[in-house]
Amino acid sequence: MTGGPRVALAFHPGSGRGAAARLAGAVASRLRPHVARLDVIDADTVEGARQRLEAARESGLDALVVVGGDGAAHLAVQFCAGTPVALGLVPSGTGNDLARALDVPGDPAAAVDSLAHALRTGHRRRLDLGRAGDTWYGTVLCSGFDAAVNDRANRLRWPRGPRRYDVAIAAEIASFRARDIRVTADGETLTAPAMLVAVGNTPWYGAGIPVCPGADPTDGLLDVTVVGKVGYRELARVLPRLRTGRHVEHPAVTTLRARTVEVADVGRAGGADWPVFADGDPLGTLPVSISCVPRALTVLA
Repeated sequence: MTGGPRVALAFHPGSGRGAAARLAGAVASRLRPHVARLDVIDADTVEGARQRLEAARESGLDALVVVGGDGAAHLAVQFCAGTPVALGLVPSGTGNDLARALDVPGDPAAAVDSLAHALRTGHRRRLDLGRAGDTWYGTVLCSGFDAAVNDRANRLRWPRGPRRYDVAIAAEIASFRARDIRVTADGETLTAPAMLVAVGNTPWYGAGIPVCPGADPTDGLLDVTVVGKVGYRELARVLPRLRTGRHVEHPAVTTLRARTVEVADVGRAGGADWPVFADGDPLGTLPVSISCVPRALTVLA
């Protein structure tokens, strides 16, 4: 095809125990008839991927298609945010939460067909992103119990898939304790003991948990969910509601909506700093300042 879009196809050869690499060849074959140029980038390190993507951009790049899960999507967001380069996803990971938020079909073949249609027709969408310091994120930034679960889940070798998060929850629930947390949303401050704070650009994290069920990546706002101090038994009752989004009905849960959000731990004595995760990737510890950047990401749609 001449005069069509210039596309890079990126994947980690070891992702999903080689699943991404096995998919990549079929994806490339399906996309080639719809593009003027296809650069296949199979980097096994973040720095290697960055260097090869930058080289592709310097030679002219219209879109980046990523085969992988939320980790790969998070890296791609860093590359595409604030640029005209459109992002396309072929989900093949554990969580696939950004793909879910973008209504990407869960079946890789259907996802590729959707991308091919977008490349052929030129269809694009613009979405908001969250930003914390120099890091962009597309789904949810979290701290507290959920971040501790994420950290533990990332270290587990078994089981694979969404059940890994269930095992991590069971391991954390008995020992986790609330902390005094200050949340400032567009200048309004809430200070209270909390179990977790989630700041969502889109609703889902942890392989389909709608922690911020009303989050909309086109409204210019971030949705904040704060779970206050609850006992072991009550927390065990709240957590199943996370799977349906009904946790927001619980009296211990506060929801906010704002363009800028700051989260700080004001009760650190006696415990380690709360970790912060964004798109499932570690982002240091509290405090953290987050802003919503409207229309920062172009996606193939």
